[in-house]
Amino acid sequence: MSKLAIVFPGQGAQAVGMGKDLAAAVPECNELFQRANAVLGFDLAKLCFEGPIEELTKSSVTQPAVFVVSMACFKALGIKRPDVQFAATAGHSLGEWSALCAAGVVSFEDALKVLEARGRFMQQACEENPGTMMAVMGQDAETLRKVSAECGVEVANFNSPEQTVLTGRKEGIDKAEQALKAMGVRKAIRLNVAGAFHSSLMAPAARQLEQAIKDVSFSEPRMPVLSNVTGQPHTDPVAMKQLVVQQVTSSVQWVSCVNWMKNSGISGYAECGPGKVLTGLIKRIDKEAVLHNIQDLSSLENAVKSLI
Repeated sequence: MSKLAIVFPGQGAQAVGMGKDLAAAVPECNELFQRANAVLGFDLAKLCFEGPIEELTKSSVTQPAVFVVSMACFKALGIKRPDVQFAATAGHSLGEWSALCAAGVVSFEDALKVLEARGRFMQQACEENPGTMMAVMGQDAETLRKVSAECGVEVANFNSPEQTVLTGRKEGIDKAEQALKAMGVRKAIRLNVAGAFHSSLMAPAARQLEQAIKDVSFSEPRMPVLSNVTGQPHTDPVAMKQLVVQQVTSSVQWVSCVNWMKNSGISGYAECGPGKVLTGLIKRIDKEAVLHNIQDLSSLENAVKSLI
């Protein structure tokens, strides 16, 4: 059996209807939604299954929602293919909390509470320090680091060799966009986001998150969990807590995470959760990777057959 990693998406992957058919078909998945409803005190399942999208896209709803759907996909895969073992796990931004839960570092309930609070803190920071984000295609990361520094913005995500996301105040992103156009960059897309995620403007959210997780129990991981901040596996629980706080204001080193897994002999990846964003990014980083996606019953069945 080839070495496999399990990966989990972040905010932006949400869609009305996510998780609905899994909850209907797999009792253990439905149980996760019911546990989530009880922990959160509102009907998360209904928002996932029926919307409206305006409610589902609020950060305090989106973050626990994407997490629960991701864990439902992971649970369903484990039930259908209990023989499959994973050599590592990683997640993009909030998806790192899904990875920590999948590796037994944090409990399902604790991760839910943290992500609801994380979403609230980040939304508050967006309102206090308005900003925006821009995805840049076809430009190398080192050049974008320099442009960011010159324009007073930061790099939010190193998503793939062809895609890097900039973050910061609107005037800084405007300046960066003009600088990139002058350099001949043709594709820079403003993202429809609430603010400048993964930037220093999120510092108030990071401080609140640090307090919120102070009493949350972190255990030793059952498999390597890649840190978004370092692109390397997490080590001890104390360092993990520091890094998940730092992650809120730091660049997501997704390229480094995938390269670490590739260099560790991992050749297959299963993305558990709504959408196929990570599947697409991994293909651009590791062109030889065998990719599986589990987001609903149909894709679950495909993965069950194709995972080896």
